[in-house]
Order: sequence, then C-alpha cells, then structure tokens
Amino acid sequence: MSDSSDGIGNEGMSDGDGTLVVEVPPLLAGVRVDRAVAMLANVSRAAATALVDSGGVRVDGAVVTVGRHALREGATLTITLPEEGDAGVEAEAGVEFAVVYADDDVAVVNKPAGLVVHPGAGHQEGTLVGGLLSRFPDLAELVASGVCPPDRPGIVHRLDKGTSGLLAVARTESAYSALVAQLADRSMQRQYLALVEGSVVDDRGEIDAPIGRSTRTPTKMAVAAGGRAARTGFTVLERRLLPRPTTLVELSLQSGRTHQIRVHMAAIGHPVVGDARYGAPERALGHGRFFLHAFRLGFTHPTSGERMEFSAALPPDLEEFLGGLVDAEDVSVEGEGR
Repeated sequence: MSDSSDGIGNEGMSDGDGTLVVEVPPLLAGVRVDRAVAMLANVSRAAATALVDSGGVRVDGAVVTVGRHALREGATLTITLPEEGDAGVEAEAGVEFAVVYADDDVAVVNKPAGLVVHPGAGHQEGTLVGGLLSRFPDLAELVASGVCPPDRPGIVHRLDKGTSGLLAVARTESAYSALVAQLADRSMQRQYLALVEGSVVDDRGEIDAPIGRSTRTPTKMAVAAGGRAARTGFTVLERRLLPRPTTLVELSLQSGRTHQIRVHMAAIGHPVVGDARYGAPERALGHGRFFLHAFRLGFTHPTSGERMEFSAALPPDLEEFLGGLVDAEDVSVEGEGR
C-alpha cells in the first residue's frame, strides 16, 4: 500500500528532499550507471541519461557524467531527482473515476486500477489529481495557500497504481489537517480485500513486522529489523482450492507503510495474487493488476463530527476472476459424495 502514518505514503525511492541514496547491491555490480539510475529512480533511459549529463548522479561522492560508468558493489550511489510538480498539475477532464461522495469539505472517490494518484516519474499526465482538479477546481487553493504540495492537492493518502478502491480527498485546509490527524491516530478506517496465494491457515491474525527498503533489491520494500513499525490485521473470508490454493482475506491497516499489505502478505508466504513485484504476475488479471481493493473507508467528518463510512464493491475484473475459482467447501462436498 502506498499510505503512511504521517498522511502521505511514498511509493518512490527518494527521501524528503528529492535525493535518492542507495548502497549498490550485488545485483547491480558492473551495471552501467545510467541503466541503474533508470531502474532505481523508475525513469526512462532518456531521463536517466539526462540526470547523468546534468551532474545529478554521484558515486561515492564524486559526480559521474559518463553513462557507461560501471558500478561497484557496495558503492554509494546518490541520485538528485528533479523536483516534481513545482509548476502544479493541470486539470484534466478526461480522467475517469467515480465520485462516491462530495460536500464542501471532503470527497470520497473510487479509483480504478491502472490510474496513478499523482504525477511522478513516467506519469506526468492522466493522473487522479488531474481529474480531481477538473471536478473540484477549488483544490488548487490548497496549493496556493501552501497547505499541500503542488502535485498533491487534497491528497491525504494513496493507493498503488495496481490497486483499486476508495480514497478520501480534503477540499479545505481544516479538512486536510483533520484527515491527516485521523490517519496519524489511526481513527481513519481503511479496509481492503485481497486474494492471496496459498491457503492461509489461521482464520484471523495480525502481522506485526517492521518495513524498510530491501537491501538486496532497492526498488522493493521488505520486512527489515531496522524498518518502521507496521501492523496489518487479517480475517479469512474464503479459501479456494482450484485451479490452485488461494485465500480471500479482509485486511485492515493499523499503520501505513509503502506497499504494507503486499509486503506483509508476501513475508508470511502468501503474496497477493498478480503482484509481480512481491510474488508472480497473473495473466488473467492483466499487466500491472493485482487482486487488492480498498473496499471500506471510514472517518469522522471534519466539520460536522459525524462518523462517515463508505464501501465499494469489487470491480468487475476482480469479481470475474474470483468467480472462476472453486471454493474449498465445494470441493469437500463433492469429495464426500463420491
């Protein structure tokens, strides 16, 4: 998941000031620096070459301006990324998403899979933020007043590109502060449905394991002793046996770290179905799509104080995929009848 306890999850590799620092792992030893920059910063080769040419890449503190420079294992690679969104995001009327609820203070939207929440490397246009600015032009005032970053007006939390489901959007400064506070104190309810590989043995449980950058593959997150505290609760809804064992689970975030659900489920041996980064792709779901849906969202309205709860049914692609699986109980009944 791309949510964080301080309000905004960070899906990229950069730290707060736009600088990415990585200790070169064995996997990248001998790799050209421009190729490594493209991989780690998630930018095109052309963008990576431009970063190198402009002096934005250093190895062990020394500026590298030749893209063919080969990296050494253990070296410190520093990439200074250009500031994203400084000029703001343009409103885009053609971005498709559903508005579940809206008033003068907040909005709740249902993000489809494949839609990036805000601009980033390789995704400058066609984002949810562009669509929100078209639907709610007043969001631009949050940027003008310095409440939100230029590329994230009203964005309180995020979902990965491959995840579908509900997102809360703040339309005023007071609403933004209130929703961010609810994320921090965990009073904002965020629940997900996921289909994971294998048969989860326990009917319910909690995964309490810190999450940080993977030391072996810096583009991934991992359970790490030095990571930030993270807890995910789960409840088994259904177990399916065919065509392979899978389990439908309901998950609740009790913290918010980058890719938290995906990392935690993979760590206990049950990666999310279709998650190519932490498990294996699923051709039937399509490229970049995995079975993860933010189906329930609850928060206290920042003005009225009313507790509000919203739900979103599984989208058709996930519903269809789930319908093609055979429930464990059905298999047991058939077996008993033989």
